Amino acid sequence: MSNLYFDSNSNAFELPGARPHYTPDRPGQVNHIFLDLVLNIPKQRFSGTCQIQLTPVRAGITQLHLDAMQLNIKGVEVNNQPQAFSADGETLTIDLSDPTTPETPLVLKIDYSVKQPRRGLYFVGPTEAEPDKPTQVWTQGEDEDSRFWFPCFDYPGQLATSEIRVRVPQEFMAISNGELLSHEEEGDEAIYHWKQAQVHPTYLMTLAVGRFAEIRDEWHGKPMTYYVERDRVEDGKRTMGKTPRMVEFFSNAFGYEYPYPKYAQVCVADFIFGGMENTSTTLLTDRCLLDERAALDNERSESLVAHELAHQWFGDLLVIEHWSQAWIKEGMASYAEVLWTEYEYGHDAGAYYLLQEARSYLDEDKRRYRRPIVTNVYREPIELYDRHLYEKGACVYHMMRCELGEALFFKAIAHFVNQNAHSTVGTVDLLRAISEATGRNLQGLFDQYVFRGGHPDFEVSYSWDKEDQIAKVTVKQCQAKEGNTLYDRNLFDLNVPIAFGYEDDTAQRFTVHLCEPEQTFYFALPQKPSYVTFDVGNTVLKTLKLTYPLPNLIAQLTQDDDPISRIYAAEALAKEGSLKAVEALAKALKSEPFWGVRVEIAGQLAKINLDQAFDGLVAGLNDENPRVRRAVVDGLAKVNTRASYKAVKSILKQGDASYLVEASAAKALGVIGAKLPGEKPKPKKVIARLKTVLETKAGWNEVVRLGAIAGLSQFKTEAAALDLILDYTDVRVPQSLRLGAIRALGTVSTGQSAADAERALTRLQQLAREEFFLTQRSVVVALKSMETSGAIAILQGIAEQTADGRIVRVAEEAIEAVEKKLGTDKAVTGLRRELEKMKKLNRDLLSRLEALEAKSAKS
Repeated sequence: MSNLYFDSNSNAFELPGARPHYTPDRPGQVNHIFLDLVLNIPKQRFSGTCQIQLTPVRAGITQLHLDAMQLNIKGVEVNNQPQAFSADGETLTIDLSDPTTPETPLVLKIDYSVKQPRRGLYFVGPTEAEPDKPTQVWTQGEDEDSRFWFPCFDYPGQLATSEIRVRVPQEFMAISNGELLSHEEEGDEAIYHWKQAQVHPTYLMTLAVGRFAEIRDEWHGKPMTYYVERDRVEDGKRTMGKTPRMVEFFSNAFGYEYPYPKYAQVCVADFIFGGMENTSTTLLTDRCLLDERAALDNERSESLVAHELAHQWFGDLLVIEHWSQAWIKEGMASYAEVLWTEYEYGHDAGAYYLLQEARSYLDEDKRRYRRPIVTNVYREPIELYDRHLYEKGACVYHMMRCELGEALFFKAIAHFVNQNAHSTVGTVDLLRAISEATGRNLQGLFDQYVFRGGHPDFEVSYSWDKEDQIAKVTVKQCQAKEGNTLYDRNLFDLNVPIAFGYEDDTAQRFTVHLCEPEQTFYFALPQKPSYVTFDVGNTVLKTLKLTYPLPNLIAQLTQDDDPISRIYAAEALAKEGSLKAVEALAKALKSEPFWGVRVEIAGQLAKINLDQAFDGLVAGLNDENPRVRRAVVDGLAKVNTRASYKAVKSILKQGDASYLVEASAAKALGVIGAKLPGEKPKPKKVIARLKTVLETKAGWNEVVRLGAIAGLSQFKTEAAALDLILDYTDVRVPQSLRLGAIRALGTVSTGQSAADAERALTRLQQLAREEFFLTQRSVVVALKSMETSGAIAILQGIAEQTADGRIVRVAEEAIEAVEKKLGTDKAVTGLRRELEKMKKLNRDLLSRLEALEAKSAKS
């Protein structure tokens, strides 16, 4: 599944109510699940039967307890005999007339129905506000939502084959796991019968229904099919067309041929994730579909396709034994994005992609919380699905690769996959497979990066002793603290490669053992090095600060073969901030061969407050790569001058081949314009320009208009900006744009008058009543930006009423953030005032209800 941030020193991952979770006791082995369903799409309901073949593992069981959330259970049979049962809206309890006998199979048949489900199975269709939305039905099981659409033992450890037979209106197509056994037509209805012959857990069972177009491809004779709405066929080909090549690549990389009879990808509307790796049938958000212009940036869509495909091995073929082990699948699926990028676009692109993964984790560690990757302490499993699980997990796989080397790493992966195919795995199984395949014990690496939180924060300095021809390198672990043991002292014990590069393009490489807060190493070299590379190849997850002499940093920026090392040099040069540093960065922005490094150089130039830095930066607007041009525009947004305003204004006026460059320009226009109050342009004029963008720049996923909304949000004292943003929170606005406007309400309200801030808060209170996951999430983001106790009251209401554990968590985190901004006394006083308002409102509503009831009784 493809994919919430605070200071690690003060925020714990475990929130109140968190507790250890373990795999539940099992009454037996589920062998097969058969769903026979009838969908009533207009009324958003369905009914049918669920048959479960179960082989008991012990004698004397008199009750079976199945997960059955908000299911209307009509009847239960066991081996064709009616059974007494009870259902409380969460659990179905079956009272067995005959106690179990070990190895004597039971066939449970449960007759049930569901009306307007809140989770698990989703009905999507046109509304008065969104008349063009497609009619679809789709499911989402992970983490524990399958229980909302069929009764089951809903945890990863139970693996079974499955079957889904579904009756739908004839114009609809139904796609599910495995092979299509039959497709029949009866009157104006169609019946699709799918069977998954390989075992998998309940959360990977799926159903998708819609008026889809089917795009057919193949790999080694196996169908590779892509399903999209009928007007998106070309976008579907463009987005998913590399799938057969990806299947070939991952089959080779993982040492195991793609294991299922087909691979389908279904693009659906309103999907709550990026994608979901249901066995042989992935669901993807239709937001990933690229039009021709969007393909210039290829913004994450190709990586999403690779991520979900990799899960067919890591997650589906190899199933995690418990949610605490989810990093095994999510970390590898995320690392598969790196592997594919490296294969398809070259080493530098793969290395840069990995750096972005590391930064994503590091941001969460700094701003949100720090936790071990593997932990069973949480409230709901979905809380684990964060950047520690995905991005840090990917970095751990990369460290394994660097530690073992190419051949042994892929040998170990192949052994792990082949040894555990079609079964459940935990971290200990991965360690065991590595040991068996390579003879290497990586327990130490796992103890440091998987079973505890954090990473090393290195500061590295270098000097050269000309007389003795000795290089001195000092390495500090800045995260270290007092204590007795390595872990008490928060130290990392690592072997890190260092290289010294010379003017003749040769280099000498050494390995240093780091295990103390500060260590100094001396190297006798044949000549003075031009540059020093710490952690050659970016083998270790870390933060890094370089304090080298300026000439060495410039040489590292221009001569080092390692793109990540060049990026670290650019960061250090920006911190040095001299005119020579600016000149080196500006020159490199034009001459650097890899676009990823140019992106970073642009960002670093923007941090230097010199006219020459602006001149060097603005030259990058002519770069051939749209990602570099976007980075330049983002950099110009940090240079609050009339010249930077004119530069971004010209981009919006002339246009750019890239949607995302124009989006960044629209945002930058607002960022710069809002910070030049005493000069031209006046706020009114900038707001008018952004309004024009909103009126004229509709396009792929509304990204350009979203840039305009982000720009408007910077005018925190202008009621006109608030008015515009409020207009775009209307339900008739395209969903992506509307969600962006909702999020922007928080930012734009922070400097408004009390009356205007209250208007924003009132609107957010109205929006908080909507149940759609992405709307709730956007409301929480907006409220988190505000500085009013009224935001706390709304957030508390969301946390108490939502059906989604992810929303509960982010709402509680937002409450903490708002309270911190307000200060305790002010927050409590304001909250009491808001609660009194709510009590009064409730009393008024109760009085009106009693009056209506009295009036009704008289009549």
